[in-house]
Amino acid sequence: MKVQGDRKTDCEETSRREVPVFARGPVVALAAATGVLLLLVSGRYGYFGDELYFLAAGKHLAWGYADQPPVLPVLAWLMDSIAPGSLTVFRIPAVLATAAGVVFTGLIAREIGGARRAQVLAAGAFAICGQFLGTGHYLATSTVDPVLWTALLWLLVRWMRTRDDNLLVWIGVVTAVTLNVKFLIGGFWLVAGACALVFGPRELLRRPKLWIGVAIAVVACVPTLLWQAANGWPQLGMGEAISKEVSGDLGGRLGFVPGALAGAGYVIGALGLLFGLTCLLFRSELRPYRFLGWTTVGLTIVFIIANGRFYYISGMFPICWAAAAVFIEARRPALWWRWVPTWPVYVLSFLFALPHALPLWPVGWVAEHKAPHPAYAAEEIGWPKLADSVADAHRALPPEVRDRTTIVTTGYWQAGALSRYGPERGLPEAFSASRGFWYFGQPADTAENVLFVGYEPQRLASHFSDARIVARIDNHLGVLNSSQNMPIWLVSGRTEPWSEIWPQLRDLKA
Repeated sequence: MKVQGDRKTDCEETSRREVPVFARGPVVALAAATGVLLLLVSGRYGYFGDELYFLAAGKHLAWGYADQPPVLPVLAWLMDSIAPGSLTVFRIPAVLATAAGVVFTGLIAREIGGARRAQVLAAGAFAICGQFLGTGHYLATSTVDPVLWTALLWLLVRWMRTRDDNLLVWIGVVTAVTLNVKFLIGGFWLVAGACALVFGPRELLRRPKLWIGVAIAVVACVPTLLWQAANGWPQLGMGEAISKEVSGDLGGRLGFVPGALAGAGYVIGALGLLFGLTCLLFRSELRPYRFLGWTTVGLTIVFIIANGRFYYISGMFPICWAAAAVFIEARRPALWWRWVPTWPVYVLSFLFALPHALPLWPVGWVAEHKAPHPAYAAEEIGWPKLADSVADAHRALPPEVRDRTTIVTTGYWQAGALSRYGPERGLPEAFSASRGFWYFGQPADTAENVLFVGYEPQRLASHFSDARIVARIDNHLGVLNSSQNMPIWLVSGRTEPWSEIWPQLRDLKA
């Protein structure tokens, strides 16, 4: 590509460049292989705690929730309606989203000038990324959100090549959907808009159809914003709660960049990410896309300042991998490197990521070893046994006490598990004051006693006359997770009405 001095000429040459042929065969094969792998392991272990929450939220469909927009609960409701209780069917959207991310990454490489090899290298980086394989195993916002970012980046770089302004309307549609999964994409557009003003293409911001796309995205957000306004903007409190969790669990701000690099992949992913970002920032061949490199830098800084989770930046991985792949393809390798095939490095990276990303090990291995296994593997195990433990404690109560006893849990995971497995065990509806579960309802005024599932009942017990442990959770598998050995309390003698107790218990912490 011939590089001219001013940015306008750079953009014009980008729009005139002929796009390489899409390497449909190998890229689609990579996507299909990724999907098949995820599908094969989708039924292993059990629901992740967040998935149980989404199932419960799907029973209380609304335009918004305390901790997220509505798309994930709707997906959970839809998949569970199609095949009630099927974990494999429940996770099909996650499988399809991850496979689509592989294809979109290859398409990004194509749009910025990459031929067959570059497209396969970029798509392969997505396919073997431990972060995306791991989240592709379960249905969560962190699964769907980065793939939607990838689709948006593809549309954006395609617009830069074709100048087809209809693409800007579709960018607005994708942004609208993304905003209803997670609000993070709003941060992308603020940073990307500023970087486009500084580095170009400034004309992007002058296109009328871009603002039509903005209007579409804004209108799509109105229902969930109205819900937030009507409920006191709990999403703002979620930011503070997550910041505290990150400080306690992941090393805070110092752990953001190492966590993101580890999530990208220890060999291909991390090196490709750093090299691709360097290419976007400093290589003249990729100058038209420089603003996306600075957007990646800017978003990283914003998320670090906000003390966000390291995977918030993962939606920018594909453009960096694509840039690295295009640069590598365009360079004639040194003689010593010419004889080293690329695929063994990808295979080794994949084999290293696999046991850390997917539930390949028997449950016994998870019980006996801290690693290697997925970080949240233990939190997919033992939920039916948790319901069994609570059901046993509930049945052991005298009938006259049991009839006036409700169930409250300390966390939304435990409440989600009882919502899923409790009815078939004869348990009454479970309640929790944790995060979005608080909004799903409160115990009835006839409930004078509580079976409380949690470690610390003090906040609840202060409104009752007595609290004592009557049982403990046991998954009978030896797996140490957040619920194992959790006490079950009988809290009795309510001293205040639930209408006064419940508002005091609301807690946005996990």
